[in-house]
Amino acid sequence: MAAMADIRNGMIIEYKEGFYEVVDFLHVKPGKGSAFVRTKLKNVKTGKVLENTFRDSDNFNEVRVERTKKEYLYRDGDFFVLMDAETYEQVPVDKAAIGDAEKLMMENMEVIVATAPSGEILGIELPTTVIQSIADCEPNVKGNTASGSGKTAYTETGLRLMVPFFVETGDKIKIDTRTCAYLERA
Repeated sequence: MAAMADIRNGMIIEYKEGFYEVVDFLHVKPGKGSAFVRTKLKNVKTGKVLENTFRDSDNFNEVRVERTKKEYLYRDGDFFVLMDAETYEQVPVDKAAIGDAEKLMMENMEVIVATAPSGEILGIELPTTVIQSIADCEPNVKGNTASGSGKTAYTETGLRLMVPFFVETGDKIKIDTRTCAYLERA
């Protein structure tokens, strides 16, 4: 069991029948009354962020999450097959554990898998940026500039995003995996 005083950034706790990572916390000691901690908690599976206040009397379980590097090999129906680079063991991961990251994953990409002590896969962490090629977008028209709103494009994995007007079908682009936003041509 952990208490209010044990809260720190990056800590994973079991709270409200789920696993949450402490994104941010603030220890508050008002002039009157007892101290408390305001936190921002991110659900490890869904990515949903909620704010919560812990009092001194609140207790919760700290979860030791194991993070291992794996290589994404291929997709097999509703499962993504990952391989441990050291043991060459292949692990099928359910699509639900991958979540929205599936459209950013490319074959032979290195990912970090978060596993609970029970062996349940909580989720994956992608590299900060990925390079994908544009599969479909509107053609470039003379007079379009680099500034402005841009146009909609689809990558080879089906990801839909806004790109500048000068990007064309077949171009390779760098994408920020945290925001799914175009960064630059690769």
